[in-house]
Amino acid sequence: MVQEGFTRTHRMAGRAAALGVSFLLIAYLITLILGFLSLASPQDPIGDPYFSILESLIVVIAPLMVVVMVAVHAYASPEAGMYSLTALAFMILMAGITSSVHFVILTVSHLIESAGFPWGSLFFSFTWPSVAYALDILAWDIFFALAMLFAAPVFKRGRLERTVRVLMIVSGVLSLAGLVGVPLADMNLRNIGIIGYAGVSIVVFLLLGVVFGRARRVPGEQR
Repeated sequence: MVQEGFTRTHRMAGRAAALGVSFLLIAYLITLILGFLSLASPQDPIGDPYFSILESLIVVIAPLMVVVMVAVHAYASPEAGMYSLTALAFMILMAGITSSVHFVILTVSHLIESAGFPWGSLFFSFTWPSVAYALDILAWDIFFALAMLFAAPVFKRGRLERTVRVLMIVSGVLSLAGLVGVPLADMNLRNIGIIGYAGVSIVVFLLLGVVFGRARRVPGEQR
């Protein structure tokens, strides 16, 4: 299908970024599972090397998600442009917050902990409650969820696009559902959100790569 304004650059960059996100999310899930299996108790935090790998993956995944959403906005029809632009804005917010949080955790949290500051865990740990944990919940359970829900109306033509639409809604709703763990101070319930943004989204981004790859060049576009 011809998409007005969806150029060869959008197609190539969007497809590469979408497939990259999907594969990196698979690597994230595998690392997360191995990290959980390495724990002596479910209440223990995941340690290195799994923890550092997870942090590094997120710092790479988040900007790629922004590239994907730029391509989604270019792919959107004029009547869906408002939804795609809003989705892009929410994805930028998500990427900015989570990249900052995980980069700080990856680079300075151990130094602060080794310095013996008693308040360090309240700011730089993923043990609830902490500032870093709360910011990451804001990024993924709210802003990522909203990005998925606002991007969903873009895809409505053909079986493949309708599948993307449904899965985006499922991913967004599950991500939002993870918020139930916050008022209850139960981070096991918050894991519902992980199913949405690190589970269902694997298929979402994989299918987006297929959608972008199938999009025909606009009339007059040079190869």
